[in-house]
Amino acid sequence: MAQAYPLCSSPSSSIFHDLTTRISISSPYSFKLPYKFKTFFSFQPLQENSANLNNPNSNSSSLSKSRIWVNPKTPKPKRIWNKSDKTVSSLAKLPKSLNEQQVSEILNGLGDNVTERDAENILHNIADPETAIFVLEFFKQKIEFERHVVLYNVLFKLFREIKDFEQAEKLFDEMLQRGVKPDVVTFSTLIRCAAVCSFPHKAVELFERMPDFGCEPDYNVSSSMIYVYARTGNVDMALKLYDSAKNEKWVIRPVAFSALIKMYGILGNYDGCLSVYNDMKVLGVRPNMVLYNALLYAMGRAKRARDAKGVYQEMKKNGFVPNWGTYAALLEAYSRGRLSKEALSVYKEMKEKGMSMNKVLYSMLLDMCADVGFVDEAVEIFEDMKCSMTCQPDNYIYTSLINMYSWNGKIPEAEAMLKEMISCGLEPNILVLTMFVHCYGKAKRTNDVVNIFNQFMDTGITPDDRLCDCLLYVMTQIPKEEYGKITNCIQKANPRLGYIVTYLMEENEGDDDGNFMKETSELLSSADDDVKKSLCNSLIDLCVKFGLQQKARNLLDLGLMLEIYSDIQSRSETQWCLNLKKLSVGAAMTAFHVWIDDLSKAFESGEELPQVLGISTIPWRHKRSDKDLASVFESYLKELNSPFHKATNMSGWFFTTSQEAKSWLQSRGSTETVASLNKTVLDVLAEAHLH
Repeated sequence: MAQAYPLCSSPSSSIFHDLTTRISISSPYSFKLPYKFKTFFSFQPLQENSANLNNPNSNSSSLSKSRIWVNPKTPKPKRIWNKSDKTVSSLAKLPKSLNEQQVSEILNGLGDNVTERDAENILHNIADPETAIFVLEFFKQKIEFERHVVLYNVLFKLFREIKDFEQAEKLFDEMLQRGVKPDVVTFSTLIRCAAVCSFPHKAVELFERMPDFGCEPDYNVSSSMIYVYARTGNVDMALKLYDSAKNEKWVIRPVAFSALIKMYGILGNYDGCLSVYNDMKVLGVRPNMVLYNALLYAMGRAKRARDAKGVYQEMKKNGFVPNWGTYAALLEAYSRGRLSKEALSVYKEMKEKGMSMNKVLYSMLLDMCADVGFVDEAVEIFEDMKCSMTCQPDNYIYTSLINMYSWNGKIPEAEAMLKEMISCGLEPNILVLTMFVHCYGKAKRTNDVVNIFNQFMDTGITPDDRLCDCLLYVMTQIPKEEYGKITNCIQKANPRLGYIVTYLMEENEGDDDGNFMKETSELLSSADDDVKKSLCNSLIDLCVKFGLQQKARNLLDLGLMLEIYSDIQSRSETQWCLNLKKLSVGAAMTAFHVWIDDLSKAFESGEELPQVLGISTIPWRHKRSDKDLASVFESYLKELNSPFHKATNMSGWFFTTSQEAKSWLQSRGSTETVASLNKTVLDVLAEAHLH
């Protein structure tokens, strides 16, 4: 009597029926047989193929129609059962992804004697994980137990490719329960699977379990763990493994280099980013796009535009085509590093290629244009943004354009941009108010300063230190009879600053200076760090404008004591220098007088002056007047008949020799120091404010 099969009557059905029965009884790995797999088990091959699959010597097998080249140097596996050459050839050239019908046909053709290579070839080409699990159980009955780890490793690779670490972990637990000992390939594959699935803690657990099974990390494990530790911020372990891999001369994969570059970028160690990149070139590892983009983003955050440009040129030289991520990183690097022409070139190239811009990129580009004075280019980009379907201008964009117009003295355009901003339902913030106070003050439109200040105050905006600093700047620009209008604003914004300014306006040297210095010290100490120097500069400017030279010197000393100013004077055996960068005109003049007095005292006491005396007037980045400090100082030094001459090869520097300086110091009278020099300072300061 013929045996009955529940699904079909083919011989392969018997194999799968017995197999599924054994799986359901013995396997702790809980996989339910899906409907499609039931279909796979019930599949009955065409009659002509069934005969061929059961006959190893058949010449008509659908999987054995051609031979493939085999490397003669490769050792042949031991043949433990008699398969035809065509069957072996068909196993070696399996398609990339086997379907259920193909798996069924192949298993039917294998018979009982199966080699490890046969099993690997078939499992490697099964794309469906559930199918692979059942086929694994089939092969485990055919392959000796000691080699089961090889079969498990193939499935771990499949789970890594489909990014399913949870199922891989379940299979690993089953493998250990059945007594199969993992090898280094097992750990390498599982660690990479955990990494690509964003389970770094699982990767670390697996790495730490390797010694328990007698496994030593290889280059694959090392690269994966460098990646994991770098991405999780474990700097010490990442660098320890990285140094070890270099010492062992192991191959380090690009993904590890990329992770190290990102790690250093997050830490702000941008030299470290470039060092890793140079290591990679020395080791002969070819970078990929992910690595190039990571390095470009790091250079962008560091504002190292020229380094980014060099990396980009190397990338193109190596045959890589920039993608959106590359252009975005370049645009950030060039915009933040103020390589304006290069940034606009990247923007143009993105437009030509139809690449979209997001709000962040527009913001950085417009901010750069505003800072370098590219007004026409900024307007064009702004109009492009409004016409784009990807994003629309926000508060930051409008603020950048208002800033650009205000710094370039284009008051009507700034006012029009404010009106458009409000019409779009956007609320201007304290920064917008500060910009208008500055541009109105620079234009000496005192009433407009007061009006816009009151308008913004009525909306509930809270004044900050930057606004107070800007109001002080306005006082250095306007005529004396309008001081009261601005001091009222200052009093509302910051009563302590209001007291200080009112005290200075009384123009009394020495009266209650103790309380004045105490209030000023507390004001500067409590101010935001990025405003401290500007506030102190403005207060010294006011002192100079009011003719209060001693108070100006006292404020300069206070700034030095509070470390607002540093390294103003430097001395070596061959050169003494006065460093005036980031000082306003009034503060620079005050520091210059203090330095000249120190030189006079040194000369009079018989101290030997160095061979060279120098003055650095590198301009303050956000300069308050169109005339930079170097221009003002050049005129001032000529009026003093000083021996300092403008350097031809060093911008912003003035030098003299010790011999010339001694002659000049001898010719100066004491009355000139107190009276005529003070008048000269006032004249030069007034001239600077006119521009």
